[in-house]
Amino acid sequence: MKPETDREIPGYIDTVAEEIQNAFPGIKGFNRRGLYRMKKFYETYADDEFVATLLSQIHHLAIISKGKTPEERHFYITLCIKENYSARELSRQIDSGYYERYMLSKEKLLPDQIKGLKDNPFLDSYVIEFLDLPSNFKEPDLRKGLIRNMKHFILEVGGDCSVLWRLN
Repeated sequence: MKPETDREIPGYIDTVAEEIQNAFPGIKGFNRRGLYRMKKFYETYADDEFVATLLSQIHHLAIISKGKTPEERHFYITLCIKENYSARELSRQIDSGYYERYMLSKEKLLPDQIKGLKDNPFLDSYVIEFLDLPSNFKEPDLRKGLIRNMKHFILEVGGDCSVLWRLN
């Protein structure tokens, strides 16, 4: 009789990991931690057809461990593929609550000047809330805010931006 879960037999995962190591010496990733990660991956995506093989195990690990809902996981998978995020950038976006901010800001939080425009001049992955701009800001206010917060802005833009020149 097989147990329903690995919790019914103490040390079950440890025993499986040890047997794999004995059968295939030198194989990596099949230790206790790796098997639990594989189990979590299976449990998360077993009934979900939206799994991207374009992402690494580290990407999926971050998405599985920090994504609360299937919609949020799908969002981050799509974002990773579209923006070609590194695992570090993905973790930074998840930790900053990008999904929640994105869902809240779909037209609601945009200033009136931008709402009236046909196309949004800001890319979805840029967040300018850290600039603390007034509600009816002008371009000079935006420029001053960017210069004041250059370090934070470069982190938000990502690795594609290496040098920004100050224009007077």
